[in-house]
Amino acid sequence: MIDRRPMPLAPLAILRILFGSVMVISCVRFAWLGWIKEQYIDPVVHFPYAGFEWVVSLGDPGMYILFGVMTLAAAFVALGAWYRISSAVFFLSFTYVELIDKTYYLNHYYFVSIAAFLFCLLPAHKRLSIDVLRRPQMKLDVMPRWMLDVFKLQISIVYLFAGIAKINHAWLIDAMPLRIWLPAQSDLPIIGPLMTLWWLPWVFSWAGMLFDCSVPFLLWNKRTRPFAYVAVIAFHVVTGMMFQIGVFPLVMIAMTLVFFEPGATSTAAINAERVARLPRPLRLVLAAHFVLQILLPWRHLLYPGELLWTEDGYRFSWRVMLMEKAATATFTVWDGATGRGGIVDNTEFLNAHQEKQMSMQPDMVVQYARFLRDEYARRGLTRPRVTADVWVTLNGAPARRMVDPARDLALDEIGVAPSSWVVSR
Repeated sequence: MIDRRPMPLAPLAILRILFGSVMVISCVRFAWLGWIKEQYIDPVVHFPYAGFEWVVSLGDPGMYILFGVMTLAAAFVALGAWYRISSAVFFLSFTYVELIDKTYYLNHYYFVSIAAFLFCLLPAHKRLSIDVLRRPQMKLDVMPRWMLDVFKLQISIVYLFAGIAKINHAWLIDAMPLRIWLPAQSDLPIIGPLMTLWWLPWVFSWAGMLFDCSVPFLLWNKRTRPFAYVAVIAFHVVTGMMFQIGVFPLVMIAMTLVFFEPGATSTAAINAERVARLPRPLRLVLAAHFVLQILLPWRHLLYPGELLWTEDGYRFSWRVMLMEKAATATFTVWDGATGRGGIVDNTEFLNAHQEKQMSMQPDMVVQYARFLRDEYARRGLTRPRVTADVWVTLNGAPARRMVDPARDLALDEIGVAPSSWVVSR
């Protein structure tokens, strides 16, 4: 049910300031660590999403300019300066970068794109902003409560689907992949020695599932909210220490503050105050967005085979840290005229991260095979065929062959259809 009760607009403005500030930190950190060049300029090949092959790296200096624009837009979002333009620019530039290469897909990048999109729609700049200083007549003091509930609902979806995904045998009974990951953290200060305790992976597995499944409800409840937020801080600080997940803990800790809001404004109080409103078309866009958010994580049910093996329907479904995969992939390019083949040196085209991710994700294996076909055709081979011997281990299980080593993978295409080239389902 949509809550139309009036409330102060200031909490939405504060959320905007927090989000924009964290994004500035994230963009500066990305550039400082040299990742613009390493991830988007140096690689010979990228792995775009199906349907977004037109999203390509802008090279040097294009990518540096794009990140500069993105950082400036994030700062303007935080300041509430030329907000309608700056929020749209940040959303488009951030999402463009994420679409260039899915080997860098992370759930928190996806969340940032969604949050940026929601900010584009809502009047978060009509309090505590440079825009209000420039044009005082645009200032609004009150909004309907549902505008803040938009972010509460989105955050709840993230946690709840992450929790539901953890209700499986591997996570709860086998404590996988935490039985692999925790002992590797034994060098952490203070808590490191605890990571080798044999029972700890099961404690972390069950605690993680219970946290994700319960924290949305505890945050919505006024009485349990403070305790739930302490749990949010503790959970994200610990996971941030243990795993390489960038600024995601900071993003979630900051954004979850949205659950702390003042009470509803009395009807009498709003008689003298203008109320923020959203045009009906934008309300319909929001409704469509949340329908998609609720349905998308279930699309894996439409595909045959083991989800963690085929990864059909895996991305964009809030399946957070559910598996440990390792793989080796040896590609051979065959000359269609002579029948002779040669093994490809993957490091000629891919950086270490790309090779690791490509080797264990079926759609990327096909994308790379198609790239190799085109590349070696350009080098003079006649009707080149591309085969691959790919061995993958999932959550510590013995390695299995992922594709038929005799299949010409360059003939396959990725899209919404099942990954028919995957064997050992």
